[in-house]
Amino acid sequence: MDRYLTTTEVAERFRTAASTVRYWRHIGYGPKGVKVGRRVLYSEAELVRWEAELVARAAEGKGWGRLAS
Repeated sequence: MDRYLTTTEVAERFRTAASTVRYWRHIGYGPKGVKVGRRVLYSEAELVRWEAELVARAAEGKGWGRLAS
C-alpha cells in the first residue's frame, strides 16, 4: 500500500510553505491530492511522478522550473 503525506509533509519535502502547496492545489498546479474528510493527502507515488514531470519539463525549457548547472 502506498504511503500518503499531509500538506505540511509535502511542503517540507519541497521546502516551501504549506500555504504554497494549498495554492498550487487551488490553481491546478502540483501533485494531485485526495481529499479524505477535511484533509488533503498526497501519495508518495504521485509526488515521485510529479517530480519526474518537473525535471522533464525543465530539461525541455518549459514550465516554472529550470535545471541548475
